[in-house]
Amino acid sequence: MWLKKSLFAKLLVGMLISAVIPLSLSIVISYKTTSRSVEHQLIELNQNTMDGGMDNIKRYLNDLNHLSVSFYHDQTLMRYLKSADVVPVQTLFISDQVAGIYNNRPEFRSVRYISSLTGQTFTKSDLTQVGVTIPLPAVTIPRNEEEGWEKDKGYEVATIGKERVLAFHRPLVDYPSTLVLGMLSFYVGLDELKRLMRPLSVSEPSEGESVMLYIRQDLQLLYASGSEEETAQVPEASSVGLRMEENRGSINGNMNGRNGVFIYVRDKYQDLPLTMVKFIPASAVNESANRTLNRSLVIQFIAVAFVLVLASILSYVTISPVKRLLRSIARVETGNFDVGPVTGRKDELGVLEHRFHTMIGSLDDLMNREYRNRLELSTARLKMLQAQINPHFLYNTLQSIGTLALRHGSDEISDKIAELGAILRYSMDFETETVPLHKEIQHIEHYMSLQTGRFKNKLSYTLSCPVEARHVQVPKMILQPLVENSIVHGMEKGTGTGTLHIAIELIPAQLCIRVMDNGKGMDAAVIDRIRLEYAARQLHTGQERGIGLINVLQRLRLQYDPGFTWDIQSVPYEATVITLRIPLESIPMNY
Repeated sequence: MWLKKSLFAKLLVGMLISAVIPLSLSIVISYKTTSRSVEHQLIELNQNTMDGGMDNIKRYLNDLNHLSVSFYHDQTLMRYLKSADVVPVQTLFISDQVAGIYNNRPEFRSVRYISSLTGQTFTKSDLTQVGVTIPLPAVTIPRNEEEGWEKDKGYEVATIGKERVLAFHRPLVDYPSTLVLGMLSFYVGLDELKRLMRPLSVSEPSEGESVMLYIRQDLQLLYASGSEEETAQVPEASSVGLRMEENRGSINGNMNGRNGVFIYVRDKYQDLPLTMVKFIPASAVNESANRTLNRSLVIQFIAVAFVLVLASILSYVTISPVKRLLRSIARVETGNFDVGPVTGRKDELGVLEHRFHTMIGSLDDLMNREYRNRLELSTARLKMLQAQINPHFLYNTLQSIGTLALRHGSDEISDKIAELGAILRYSMDFETETVPLHKEIQHIEHYMSLQTGRFKNKLSYTLSCPVEARHVQVPKMILQPLVENSIVHGMEKGTGTGTLHIAIELIPAQLCIRVMDNGKGMDAAVIDRIRLEYAARQLHTGQERGIGLINVLQRLRLQYDPGFTWDIQSVPYEATVITLRIPLESIPMNY
C-alpha cells in the first residue's frame, strides 16, 4: 500500500533493484586505484630518465661555453680586439677566428662578434633563403661588467627565419679591468639537442607524448619533441599553466586539447635555469587501468540495460499524468476550463492533479465574478464620461473663439486662447508617457505666459536649458506641478509677487533640474513630511503644499530608481530650491 501511494518509494525501490550505485562505485574505485598506481610508477621512471638527460644537456652547454672563452687563449687576437683602430689586417684576422669557431660544430647556424670599440660586426653564417640574407636579432652590449650583466641573459631562444635556435651571448671583458671589448654570439641549431633528448621519448609521437626543454627563469621554450609542425603547436609554459614549486614533481593539466600529466625536472647550468618537462597523455597513463575497466564493462552493460528497462517503465508511469496535466494547462490557456475527469491515482501526482482541477474550478468562478464586476465598472465609467465635456470639443471651441477674436482685432486674446488650447491638448494626451525635454519646456512657456498675463508685473520668470539637453526623453508633466506649487503656494500665499527661475543642466552622468522661487517657502516640518511620504511611497491627489511635488518624485523614482535623487532647500521669502537629479544612463536621447 505504501508503495502504491508514494512516487518517491517507487523510484527508491527501482534504484535499489537496479544496483547501479554499488556497481558503479566499485568500478570507479578500482579504476582510480589502478590509475594512481600506474601514474606514480610512470612519473618516477620518467624523472630518473630525465635526470640523465639533464646531465647530458649541461655537458653540452659546457662544451659551448669552452668555445666562447677560446678568444682569451689567442694573445694576438686579444691585442686586435683591444685596438680601437680599424686595420684591414686586424679585420681579416678577427673574421678568420670567427669563421674558425663557426666551422667547429655543424649545428652552428651563425657566429657573430660585435666590437664595442670600433662598432664592427664580424659574422660567419649560412643564413640565406632564395638569395636573401636572414638578419640576426639585435643584441645589447654592456659598457662594462659592473653594469649588472646577468649570466642567464646570455642565453635566449631566438627565431632565425622559420628555425628556432639557441642564442648564446658572451661579453668579452678586458681583464683585469671591467671594460667590455665586444659581444660574441653563437646561434646554435637544435640538431645536437634533438640527439640528446631523443632517448627521453619512449613512445611514438602519435601517442601524444612530448618532451620540452625550457631555459631561463621566464621559461623560454627551446626544444619540443616531434616534427617541426608538431613543435610549432607546443604552447609556452605560461599558457600551459605549469606551477613548479620544487625541483622535481608532476602536475595534472591539459596541452593542445589533451588531458594528462606534466612531469618536470629543474636544474641549473652555472646561473642558467634549466627546466625539462615531459607531457604524458592520460590515455597512456590509464592504459593499464583501461584493461581492468574493459573486463568490468560487460557486467556494467548488463546492469545498464536492466536500468534502462526499469527506467522506461518508471518514466512512463511518472510522465503520463504529467502529460495529462500539461494538456489540461494548455486548454486553460486557450480559455477552455473543461479539463476532463480526475484519475483515481493515490500518489503525489494524483493529489497534484486533483488539486489542479479544484484550482481551475475556483479560477473559473473567480473569472466569472471578475467579468461581471468589470462589466458593471465599464457601464459606470461610460455614464460618467457621458456627463463630462468632450476634451476635443473643448479644444475645438477654444480654436473657434480664438478665430473670432482675430476677426475683431484682439490679437492678445487670440494668443492667450491658443496657449490655453496648447496646454489642454498637451495635458489631455493620456497615451504619451515620455516626451523630449523641449516639449516640456514649450508647455511651461505657454503656462507661464498665461500666469504672467494674469499677475501682470507681479510675476517674472527665467528659464535656462542647454541645447544638447533639449532632446533628452523625460516623463511627461514633471515641470508644471513644481512651477504651479511655486506660484500658488509660494507667491499667492505670500506677498503676491515674486520671481521664478527654472534651470536645467547637463552634468556628468546626470540631468539636473532646479526650480527656484523667492516666495513664502516651506518650513522644516513640511519638508520632513514630504521626505516621510516619499520614503513610504505615498501618492496624493489633494491640494495642500507639496502634493504635486511628491507625485512627481514618486513617478521619477519608479522610472529611474536607484539612480534618481532629489533635494529641497528653503529660506522663506529668500530662496526655495527644489533639485531633481536624473541619471543619464537611464535616459534615452531622441534626435
